Amino acid sequence: MGGFIPVLVSAGYDAVGVDPGAPAGPWYRQVEFERYDVTRPADAFVACTSLHHVADLGEVLDRMAAGLVPGGRLVIVEWAWERFDEATARWCCARLPQAGGEASWLQQLCGQWRESGMSWGTCCRSWAQAENLHSGQAILRELDARFDPGEVSYGPYFFPDLASTTEDDEQAAIDNGEIQAGRIQYSGHRRSERPAAAR
Repeated sequence: MGGFIPVLVSAGYDAVGVDPGAPAGPWYRQVEFERYDVTRPADAFVACTSLHHVADLGEVLDRMAAGLVPGGRLVIVEWAWERFDEATARWCCARLPQAGGEASWLQQLCGQWRESGMSWGTCCRSWAQAENLHSGQAILRELDARFDPGEVSYGPYFFPDLASTTEDDEQAAIDNGEIQAGRIQYSGHRRSERPAAAR
């Protein structure tokens, strides 16, 4: 637990982690970002696999844009669930760890697919709708409406939930065309104020 915060603090940054499930401590606020009071503009916001399940994506990104200093940076790591096609699902489900303890989200989803008798596409869409997940494309669209984008790239996403599978293993499967890249990496800046056009 704790995410990036201990690393950032140890590197000398004044960092705060905001999440209802955050650990207790002076570096954390156990609250939804929508309810967090940004007391002074931040140089940067980092959001890691959190935007796809917020209730109101536009509100969260509006608060981030308003809470950044001019030119402040936004760094996002996200999941494009709509890229989770059947070939990728079969590859992931074949690499799940042995059952034991609480099932991961991926174990639960693979189990639902097996038991449902539905096609993968129908099962995945139904699950995403039930979970109220924002698609990767929707996230990028909302980001581009508020920030000047820097770099956007795609990469491995599932390996932490798989048995004996590294990030390099997943990247090799992506490179070989076996599976889709599910992770979105995005960096951008607070949009500069532009003067109104002369009339």
